[in-house]
Amino acid sequence: MKRTAVKDKQWQDHYSRRAKKENFPARSIYKLKEIQQKYNLIKRGDIVLDLGCSPGSWLLYTANLAGSTGQVIGIDIQPVNIEVPSNAQIYIADVLSGDDAWLESLGLKFNVVLSDMAPATTGHKTVDAARSFNLCQAALAIAKRVLIADGTFVCKIFQGQDFNVFSEAVAAVFKEKMIFKPRSSRKASKEMFIIGLGLKKMP
Repeated sequence: MKRTAVKDKQWQDHYSRRAKKENFPARSIYKLKEIQQKYNLIKRGDIVLDLGCSPGSWLLYTANLAGSTGQVIGIDIQPVNIEVPSNAQIYIADVLSGDDAWLESLGLKFNVVLSDMAPATTGHKTVDAARSFNLCQAALAIAKRVLIADGTFVCKIFQGQDFNVFSEAVAAVFKEKMIFKPRSSRKASKEMFIIGLGLKKMP
């Protein structure tokens, strides 16, 4: 057990050290990078909404992919203390508040909606999974409102009793649905990423 714990710590530190070396705020960058390398979701010129963008790794990576002709909007409940490129903006908002004035103010349609949102964890797996599910529902509702037809959705969810419910909800509104577990996710983590490709036209 001791040997395994040391090995896991080294594995975790590898991504943390790499993120620091490459000037990203957090190791979560490599989860999105794996998704992008596998599915090529974000293209130059895309307009991307990044929900739960703190501490900013996904925002920086996405802004680079979208390039100067693209645009990235980051949303988080707390301030993000990084310098962002000219094609990125950050807004403070709570997606669970019921106040969607921030969403209306954007006035944009997006090619891609990303959600790396996670609840404040309690250590109780059932409670944490339920809170994750609530955030995912909010993210999907936003995606259905702001995505262009054939748009893309990427959402992190904690595995729990509602996982299949959310997976089916994504499958119902997108032409294709994939489930992906990045290698850079911590082994003990219950997180998974559900990817929806090709938003169906709403009646």
